[in-house]
Amino acid sequence: MIFLISKDKMFMILEEKLIRWTKPSSETEQEKQERIERMIREAISSHNAFDNSSLTVFTKGSYANNTNVKLDSDVDIAVECTEVIYWEKSEDYNYKGGSPYTGIWTPQKLRDELILALKSKFPKQIDTSGSTAIQINSSSARVNADVVPCFSYKYYTKFSDVKGTKIFKTDGSKAVNYPMQQLENGIEKNNRTNRLYKRAVRILKRTANEMSKNGIFKEIPSYFVECLVYNCPDSLFESSTWIERIKNLLICIYNNTKNEEPKENRWLEVNASFYLFYPKQKWTRKDAEEFAIASWKYLGFK
Repeated sequence: MIFLISKDKMFMILEEKLIRWTKPSSETEQEKQERIERMIREAISSHNAFDNSSLTVFTKGSYANNTNVKLDSDVDIAVECTEVIYWEKSEDYNYKGGSPYTGIWTPQKLRDELILALKSKFPKQIDTSGSTAIQINSSSARVNADVVPCFSYKYYTKFSDVKGTKIFKTDGSKAVNYPMQQLENGIEKNNRTNRLYKRAVRILKRTANEMSKNGIFKEIPSYFVECLVYNCPDSLFESSTWIERIKNLLICIYNNTKNEEPKENRWLEVNASFYLFYPKQKWTRKDAEEFAIASWKYLGFK
């Protein structure tokens, strides 16, 4: 016997699925994340080389921004040395800088001591092969963690200075991040959209994870998904159902990435400090366009 499902029933099934996908990691996952964060802080505080040093330890990424889902729930931890401030300035600002730093903390010294501290706390669980993060491959009682040594950073303009962190990679390259701006901008957009923004991010992250797991679409960074949703107008979150909201977001992503990069009103990362698309970026406009198309088909939208 063949049972036919009505369109209304199919709509309800999909809507219920999307509602489930709005939720953050389970309480068990949350407890694991908090446990690994606490243990990393303990490792740093008990390492003698860090006595009398100015270090700030904080979570960043999807965990800190409360957009994490189970498959991308590794905890990103920054260990920022605040004794040193690296800086840059805009061309139109005549900033001379302060006194040269004469302390012990070089990028290599900070990384080396952090590795020793983590190895003492997590024997045989530390992977230092990556150029940026020191990875903790944890047990089933905890999630994995990426620990990133970094230094305080400021970018000066005629009107203000923007605080961030500077990372010195083992391959000789450098990177500047603005984790606090990402956190603040995400909170503001979430408030403006009646707390629907972060729920929508989780839905599309889970969509991306499901498509990657099933070989439907290539794996893409979860932060990229977050940025795509961030750039969609707040008004698109005003629909009464998740089906309509996600449809609106995917249409917006597709329409804004199917053509070449515009000269004005370019999309930004959530930190609002970098353009979302530029030549050396990890992703492309084509990736965004194809993700929108694949997600639309995967979710069965018409």
